[in-house]
Amino acid sequence: MAVDYTTCDGIAVITLNNPPVNGLGFSTRLGIVEGVERAQADTSVSAIVITGAGKAFSGGADITEFNTPKATQEPTLHTVIKVVESSTKPVVAAIHSVAMGGGLELALGAHYRVAAGTQIALPEVKLGLLPGAGGTQRLPRAVGLETALNMIVSGAPVLSEKLAGTGLFDHMAEGDLLGEAITFAQKVGAQSGPHPKVRDRKIEHSNTEGFIQFARNGVTPLAKNFPASLKCIDAVEAGVKLGFDKGMAVERECFVALVQTPESRALRHAFFGERAASKIPDVPSSTPVRKIERVGVIGAGTMGGGIAMNFVNAGLPVTLLETKQEALDRGLATIRKNYESAVKKDRLTAEKLEERMALISPTLSHDALSDADLIIEAVFEELSVKEQVFSKLDQVAKKGAILASNTSTLDVDKIAAFTKRPEDVVGMHFFSPANVMKLLEVVRGAKTSKDVLATVMQLAKKIKKTAVVSGVCDGFIGNRMIQQYLRQALFMLEEGALPAQVDRAIEKFGFAMGPFRMSDLAGNDIGWAIRKRRYQEKPDLKYSKIADRLCETGRFGQKTGAGWYDYKAGDRTAHPSKIVDEMIVAYSKEQGVTRRKISDEEIVERLVFALVNEGALILEEGIASKASDVDMVYLTGYGFPLYRGGPMLYADTVGLYNVERAMRKYGAQANGEAWKPAARVTTLAAEGRGFNS
Repeated sequence: MAVDYTTCDGIAVITLNNPPVNGLGFSTRLGIVEGVERAQADTSVSAIVITGAGKAFSGGADITEFNTPKATQEPTLHTVIKVVESSTKPVVAAIHSVAMGGGLELALGAHYRVAAGTQIALPEVKLGLLPGAGGTQRLPRAVGLETALNMIVSGAPVLSEKLAGTGLFDHMAEGDLLGEAITFAQKVGAQSGPHPKVRDRKIEHSNTEGFIQFARNGVTPLAKNFPASLKCIDAVEAGVKLGFDKGMAVERECFVALVQTPESRALRHAFFGERAASKIPDVPSSTPVRKIERVGVIGAGTMGGGIAMNFVNAGLPVTLLETKQEALDRGLATIRKNYESAVKKDRLTAEKLEERMALISPTLSHDALSDADLIIEAVFEELSVKEQVFSKLDQVAKKGAILASNTSTLDVDKIAAFTKRPEDVVGMHFFSPANVMKLLEVVRGAKTSKDVLATVMQLAKKIKKTAVVSGVCDGFIGNRMIQQYLRQALFMLEEGALPAQVDRAIEKFGFAMGPFRMSDLAGNDIGWAIRKRRYQEKPDLKYSKIADRLCETGRFGQKTGAGWYDYKAGDRTAHPSKIVDEMIVAYSKEQGVTRRKISDEEIVERLVFALVNEGALILEEGIASKASDVDMVYLTGYGFPLYRGGPMLYADTVGLYNVERAMRKYGAQANGEAWKPAARVTTLAAEGRGFNS
């Protein structure tokens, strides 16, 4: 049962019991209505308490029912709240732990609220929506216009105790929440009605019109890509000016309009995609996991230090190995500096800094890794170096330890073969800076055991990463796709564009950084090394050699003060380089290419559709199990604009018929051999479907 009904000393207690967060699915909604009606009919009951079992009052809508008929089946949440609000016997919401979204709206429909230690929020704006069951109307009447608007527009949670002085709560529990709620219910149940309704309150503010305009001005710059914030303000304003009922009508109108927007579709796709990423088709949730109590990290450089910080932040002790004392000292100093920066910004206390540093055991001996449950190497990206590391690990690591490589492109199966325990080997590809970036590509080798995979996915949650499983191929999901993106960027330089135009066009589309600024930041020598390897392994794969020529001059990017752009000492601002522009034009001439004007539209299509086509091939080959996994890699690791939902969803939004037409058009141009549409693109386009249909 999703709802339990009991009575206690003349009080009916309706307990939501739909783990993990008591989502308001159909059976829960039905149970609430039936519980209220049962209490109404029972003459021995004087009042009703609604609470939640477990670790939440209610987290809102039941996400398992999204996009199913049950989500809108009566009784809807609107109906439930109407039944609660119109009860002739007082209804008390006993709120604890979490009251968010529809859960908070349900509580606002009760006559009284008793709370303790609850995260209060209306987070719908984060899905490109607004509260759709009266939240924009009741919350301002409960906590005041300014507090409500800030909560609704940001979607951020607020602790119940910080709202204790508002009209949201009638009693703050100090001990047994349910016991105090029942006592409170007995008190109000003895009083004659009618009982108060939040909807009947007036919204009071010293300068209503001025504050609403101030709020509108604050969100307008973001409204083009995130329209929900302005719609939230519209709905609240309607309630202020037109009253509750008309405000509810505007709220509904705004909600329906937002559901249809591509931005909301993208945000909802990202929300569900992140949760779906942890689900691996052949690894059930019941798969046993290995105990991870100590982690070893090999390499104290930028990547290794960042990886170590992830585990230390989660309270796990780390043994940090380097080959030379100087490198080890430098790595520890960098970690401390990162933490000191967090202290200066009030994100960490000085005590916590010392606690975290104390969890790191620096060492120059591989033997110190013998008690680690997980060992991650972050050494130079060369197979011969990996071979040395894993051969040594095979000797010193204890039985059952997970051995992980942070490789970004190399063959994990070859790495696993350097050991006598390939079933314990897995790829854990962190993104730089590893202590900041959210993405973790978990690379599943041919022999990686299921319990290793399940353990790493669970551990990723503990260190607050979005983990996406990839099969073994050159570059896995993210870097394999980015190579096609970069190939097109270089081809367009050869054909007529310049770095600043390409970057400007894709950044206007919404990318955090264009391909040439990104390369300068990462280091152009890294891409150069990858291309050299691929020239040997894939001699038929055509690249423009412009980037090689840039690297031959020593322009490796920000670290050398010159790359695709010029940089000034101590300043990361990218200044267009006359030298580079002239080099590009000269290269085109050498190749016999007549340069042409390339539009921003072509730049965006060629860059994004190159990602889409390679993503489709990755899905065909089973490297990724679902399109949303590809999107999560690009949303969390490569700066793809969140409001567009990732390359595969963006392709669905454009329509695969149109995507395929564009691919065939570019295939007829210079460098067109890169544009053969993947079979999945052609098939889905012909069927009128999308990757996420």
